[in-house]
Amino acid sequence: MPHLRSFRPGDEPALADICLRTGDAGSDATGILDDDDIWGAVFVLPYVARHPELAVVVETDDGRVAGYVVATDDTDAFEEWFRTEWWPRFADRWPHPAGEPSSRQDGVLSYAYGRRADAEPFAAAYPAHLHIDLLPELQGQGWGRRLIAALTDALRAAGVLGVHLVAAGTNAGAIAFYERLGFTRLGAPADVAAFGMTL
Repeated sequence: MPHLRSFRPGDEPALADICLRTGDAGSDATGILDDDDIWGAVFVLPYVARHPELAVVVETDDGRVAGYVVATDDTDAFEEWFRTEWWPRFADRWPHPAGEPSSRQDGVLSYAYGRRADAEPFAAAYPAHLHIDLLPELQGQGWGRRLIAALTDALRAAGVLGVHLVAAGTNAGAIAFYERLGFTRLGAPADVAAFGMTL
């Protein structure tokens, strides 16, 4: 039987792989970008580097990590740390795209280079934010609900007032999932779906 456990150092390759295999609005993103490693470096690995205490994984009965939730309790502080400390180490490997993004990879990299404090409009009311991903083998079995519950319990215990997240506007399954969990839909551009929860 799968079970939840806290993140442990050494889980990073599995988390990056899950991020890749669910990166295309919940579907496998392998090969969409020129370098598959970008997904993990932007969307999961910085969170466990800065906030390992806010990372929970699902471990299968054969010892594999097959799902996770990661978060920050202070979006503005995290985004500034991402801009000044985390992302600069990748500048040589993935330079800032010139001009308007002309590919999916350019778009992801432009997003990464644009992250900074005060850039996220939902951070004032919902200072924490999260990313959650489950491999298909665990979907639809309540593991997402358990991961969110474990994270929100930790955030409440830390005195955090609210949490938000952003999903692809085309990810109907994720949108329905967050609505079932009691997240409130927030105003956002048509291509994304944003949600907040007061803690």
